[in-house]
Amino acid sequence: MQKRALVTGGARGIGAGICRELVRAGWDVTIHYHTSEKAAHALAAEIGGVSICADLRDVEQIRAMFASVGAVDLLVNNAGVAEYGLFADLTDSRLREIFAVNVEAMFHCTQCVLPHMLQTKQGVILNISSIWGMVGASCEVAYSASKAAVIGFTKALAKELGPSGIRVNCIAPGAVETEMISTLSPEDVEAIRGETPLGMVGEVSDVAHLAVFLASEQARFMTGQVISPNGGFVI
Repeated sequence: MQKRALVTGGARGIGAGICRELVRAGWDVTIHYHTSEKAAHALAAEIGGVSICADLRDVEQIRAMFASVGAVDLLVNNAGVAEYGLFADLTDSRLREIFAVNVEAMFHCTQCVLPHMLQTKQGVILNISSIWGMVGASCEVAYSASKAAVIGFTKALAKELGPSGIRVNCIAPGAVETEMISTLSPEDVEAIRGETPLGMVGEVSDVAHLAVFLASEQARFMTGQVISPNGGFVI
């Protein structure tokens, strides 16, 4: 039987890349989206997957999404929002939104897939963090804190679910060519390249290939790990 995956924030960027590679590896993929309806439908048509809309800030919408999708063998908690600016200027509402999407949604989505995984004694949960969750970034305090929470969640849950045969791992990418990095100036991008030992910015495929590996039986002895494809930017 074909295994089923759901990728949150799967319509664009790293999420879309992961969806494409999972389908190539034989997975049946559901693409979650919130505002990127056109991109989600186009990707679903391209890869033969299914797209579904939910606002991950609303736990009831999350539960309705999983009730509609059914059993999932792989959950990729990829959806996230970023914030750049001085910590002193961070508003309460923006702080709540960042943690609602980057952290609380991950908790709720994971709880929704666990009954099936616990029953079958197998399953994979893959969480997407960031190098800033590992080392922090100036002017990205809330984002860094939320992504650090993803790492802590991964390590703790891996210990709890390991005896049930469920693996939980984390990818913490460095700079990757997505819409997020497109907001940087060419000078800033060149500065990142200059500070990266491999002298390059990553591609979506660098993260997507790693995700497929971690979801596969080839990674059956790996859980609770934080792997950071970043070209040596953080070592």
